[in-house]
Amino acid sequence: MPELNDLIQKALLDNFSLQEAWARFDQMRASAAKNGSYLYPELNIISDYTHIYKKSDILSHTERSRVDNYSLGIASSYEIDLWGRIRSHRTAAELDAAAAMEDLNSAVMTLAAEVTVHWLNIISQKMQKNLLEKQLQTNKFFLELMELRYRKSLASALDVFQQRQILHKIEAAIPHVDAKKNVLLHELALLLGKSPYYFHDIKSESLPLTGDIPNIGVPADLLANRPDVRSSGLRLKASDWQISAARADRLPTIRLTARASYGAEDINGLFDNWIQNLAASLTGPIFDGRRRRAEVDRVLAAAEERLAEYKYTVLNAVKEVENALVQETMQRKHLGALKLQLDAAGRALIEARERYKKGIINYLPVLTEILAVQRLEQELIIQRTILVVYRVNLYRALGGDWTGKERGRNNFPVPNIRNEKKKRF
Repeated sequence: MPELNDLIQKALLDNFSLQEAWARFDQMRASAAKNGSYLYPELNIISDYTHIYKKSDILSHTERSRVDNYSLGIASSYEIDLWGRIRSHRTAAELDAAAAMEDLNSAVMTLAAEVTVHWLNIISQKMQKNLLEKQLQTNKFFLELMELRYRKSLASALDVFQQRQILHKIEAAIPHVDAKKNVLLHELALLLGKSPYYFHDIKSESLPLTGDIPNIGVPADLLANRPDVRSSGLRLKASDWQISAARADRLPTIRLTARASYGAEDINGLFDNWIQNLAASLTGPIFDGRRRRAEVDRVLAAAEERLAEYKYTVLNAVKEVENALVQETMQRKHLGALKLQLDAAGRALIEARERYKKGIINYLPVLTEILAVQRLEQELIIQRTILVVYRVNLYRALGGDWTGKERGRNNFPVPNIRNEKKKRF
C-alpha cells in the first residue's frame, strides 16, 4: 500500500499534534539536563565599577575630586550532594523525559492509526458511490422496461411510480456519500498538516485484504510493547526518586563557595592566585512552617496517583487487545452471514422477477427484493470497512516502537523521523 505509507510518512513529518509532542519531549529533556547540571560547580565572572564625583566649597576655595573604582573577579559555588537530593532530582527528570519519549511513541501510533482509518473510510465512500452509480444505471434500465410494459398495458402506473421511487432514492443518496468523502478528505489533510484544499481525491479504489489474526504473544510481551504502559511505569519510577529528593531536602546541606576579586592596582595578578576567599557553609532547616514536610506528603500522594494510573493503564491495555480480538472475530462471522443473506436476496429477486413476468404476482415483491439487495450490497462494503478498521485497532492496541529509536546525546532516544524533519530546514 504505497499510497498509505506515503500519507503516514507525511503525517509524521508535518502533523501539528505530533509537533506539540516533540516540543514537550524537548522540554523534558532540557529539564533533565538542567537538573543534572547542579551536580557540577558553578563558576561566574563578577565585575563592578563605581564613579564618585565630589565638589566641596571650603571658604572661598572650591575643591573637586573624582574617584573611579572597578573590580574584576571570579566566584564559584558547589553544593555537596551529601544525601543524594540533586541526583534524585536528576534521575526523576531523566525518567520523566523517557516517559515523554514514550508519550511521543503513543502519539505516533495514534496518528498513524487515524490516518489509516481516514484512508479506509474514504475508499469505502468511493466504493459506495461506485455501487450507487451502478445501481442507478440498473434501475434506469428497469424503469425503461417498466414504462415500455406500461405502454403495452402489461404493467400498471403504480409499478412505474414504484420503480421511479427506487431510482430517486439512489439519486438522493449519492450527494450524501460525496459530502462524507469530502469531509474525510479535509480531515485527512489536517492530519497531514495541510490545507483542506490539499487533497482532490485518493487513488486507491478498493479496500485492502486482512490476513489471519496475528499472534499477540504473552501478556508480558504486550505490556512491554505498549508505549503508554512504559510511559506510566517510568513516571511511577520517577515518583520514587522525587520522594527521595523531597526527604533529602529536609536534611542539612553543605555548600562550598570561593571568590576572588581584584581592583585596578592588582589586576595583573588575577589568575596567579585566584582563590582569595574560600568558605564552607552548613545549613539545615529548623522551622519552615512544615513546608518541607508538606512537600514530602505531596510527592507521596503523587506517587500513589501514578501507581493507580499505572494499574489502570495495564488493565486498559489488556482490555483493548481483547476487545479488538473479539470485535474482529465476531465481525468475520457477521460478514459471512451477510454474504449468505445477500446471496439469498439475489436469488429471491430473480425468482420474484420471473413470477412477475408470468403475471403470478404484482410488482411489490419485486420492489421489496430490489431494495433488499441494494441495501445489502452497500452494507457489505460498510462492514468490510469496519473489519479492516478493527484490524487497525488491534495493531494499535498491540503497541510497538513506531519511531525507530536511535541512541542520541544524553542517552535519550532520537527517532529517525525527527532527523528527517531537520534535514528539510
